[in-house]
Amino acid sequence: MVIAIGNDHAGTEYKLEIIKQLKNKGIEVLNFGTDTNDSMDYPDSIHPVASAVENKEATSGIIICGSGNGAQMTANKHQGIRAALCWNNELVELARLHNDANILAIPARFVSLQQALGFVSLFLNTDFEGGRHQTRVEKISF
Repeated sequence: MVIAIGNDHAGTEYKLEIIKQLKNKGIEVLNFGTDTNDSMDYPDSIHPVASAVENKEATSGIIICGSGNGAQMTANKHQGIRAALCWNNELVELARLHNDANILAIPARFVSLQQALGFVSLFLNTDFEGGRHQTRVEKISF
């Protein structure tokens, strides 16, 4: 499993802890985000994450910015990307179960670090249900 991760300055702390968690589980990480708190434009690190998932260089992705909105909007411009902005466990689980989300967008300014770490585990350990949801997912891309 390979996870692409990207962030802006608001998500640096969370990203570094998520990378530790992933590496402790033996998961390879492609780090496209900033490692500092210096202001930067989130599309510069989000487009590479979405491209890595889109091109199958990564199994899935994690993107982090202050609200999560800009990161999610940016990622969803890519074909085949289903980035889900999640701020609780139920949303994370449903994003995987029903929408086959392949990128998790985390709003760093609205969830705790512990919540974010839990979201990552839940996201990676929840499988898509398929069935009636498969047809719906196929209708997302033009």
